[in-house]
Amino acid sequence: MKIEDIENIELKFLDLDDYQELKTAMISAYTNMPGAYWKEEHIKSLIDKFHEGQVVIKVNGELAGVALSIIVDYNTFDDNHTYQDITGNYSFNTHNDEGDVLYGIEVFIKPQFRGLRLGRRLYDYRKELCEKLNLKSIVFGGRMPTYHKYSSELTPKEYIAKVRRKEIQDPVLNFQISNDFHPAKVMKGYLEGDAASNDFAILMEWDNIYYQRPSKKAATKKKIIRLGLIQWQMRPYKDLEELLQQAEFFIDAVSGYRSDFALFPEFFNAPLMAKDNHLSTPEAIRELAKHTEAIVQKFSEFSISYNINIITGSMPEIRDGRLYNVGYLCRRDGSMERYEKLHVTPDEAKVWGMQGGTQLKAFDTDCGKIGVLICYDSEFPELSRILADEGMDILFVPFLTDTQNGYSRVRNCAQARAIENECYVAIAGSVGNLPNVQNMDIQFAQSVVFTPCDFSFPTNGIKAEATANAEMILIADVDIDLLRELNKFGAVRNLNDRRKDIFELKKK
Repeated sequence: MKIEDIENIELKFLDLDDYQELKTAMISAYTNMPGAYWKEEHIKSLIDKFHEGQVVIKVNGELAGVALSIIVDYNTFDDNHTYQDITGNYSFNTHNDEGDVLYGIEVFIKPQFRGLRLGRRLYDYRKELCEKLNLKSIVFGGRMPTYHKYSSELTPKEYIAKVRRKEIQDPVLNFQISNDFHPAKVMKGYLEGDAASNDFAILMEWDNIYYQRPSKKAATKKKIIRLGLIQWQMRPYKDLEELLQQAEFFIDAVSGYRSDFALFPEFFNAPLMAKDNHLSTPEAIRELAKHTEAIVQKFSEFSISYNINIITGSMPEIRDGRLYNVGYLCRRDGSMERYEKLHVTPDEAKVWGMQGGTQLKAFDTDCGKIGVLICYDSEFPELSRILADEGMDILFVPFLTDTQNGYSRVRNCAQARAIENECYVAIAGSVGNLPNVQNMDIQFAQSVVFTPCDFSFPTNGIKAEATANAEMILIADVDIDLLRELNKFGAVRNLNDRRKDIFELKKK
């Protein structure tokens, strides 16, 4: 049929009234397998058990193709099952409404309607149904109708490899791969009488990236995450209580917008060093470190009372006599995690005698996995890649930069991390000046939330950004499901396309 002859294309549920037309269509589709058509009682059983899984596509009112499927509890089968096993000897008693996999029983397009991409519509319907029903995947045994021509010289594995490299044209396998299905296993004796496939079949799978394992807990992981970035103004504070009062004001503000996270900048508590300005710079920051425990304890209380996860930016901390730059993730359930700056800048080492930490890991939260890299650490791509391999969805970067070129290093590297790791990156810094604090004279910042650059995201990779050098909060929503979609179907897929055959990255 020519495209110009098409007046109407309709996708509809299969009814018994369609049976005679369906039978005729199957006979024409499987000319090399005589008698390979479903009897009316089989179709009635499928419709009764799972009507939503049985669809036909009609062109100008004529049946052009069909897709039949059931739901199975896949754990009750193994990967060496046969078509007869999966269908319960063609009774479909294997269908289970509480199962976890949509199993494809049949799909075909009549010969005269091929080339119109109607099969893609049937596959797309199955994918949407799989997502709607929260099933883990779509699975079916795929035929290899041209394998018999190569079976004397190629193993099934070699045949599949050549098809994937476009060196062999297999109309069925090529179509399935182009629709995002991947070969999982070669099965022998799957479909009785399939001589064209030399009695082999390929177990094909499509993974539902939105699948959520059923939970008996009341809590669920959120998919739309609201980030609250605090662009902190450096100003004098008479004491710790006054600084905490200002911090609570911002936490209250971002919590009022129902944010899931509050991000503070690096060394946001530096104004407290003003009273120790008469001391040497190394002594002054060690005095500042004495406040860290109290600040962290108070922030943990804020996270509970304001129902928000707080990334505390960073603060100096002394452990075993050594000075580190550290921060804490204060979860709203009351638990805490510690993170460290691994790469200290030459200035931090020379002026303060600061040491680099050793801990690097992604953290679990009620909003998925996150990572935190303090300022300079964001300029080392290996760190964020390790966190991405651990499942990180959002990278938080608290920073402190004095000049615009220093800020540009952090900003540009943070945006690169979002692209290469297929994650969101939120950076927050301080603005203003502290004339009475040594080594903390001026600050430059523009807080930003970066995204990957693909069709589902802003074209410039910027979800939201604050006004430069102004005290404010920045609120932005990020969608975790878009990351899953990007990972599987993006125009480019940086994580999946890494050449692990020639390089690898691992944490010692």
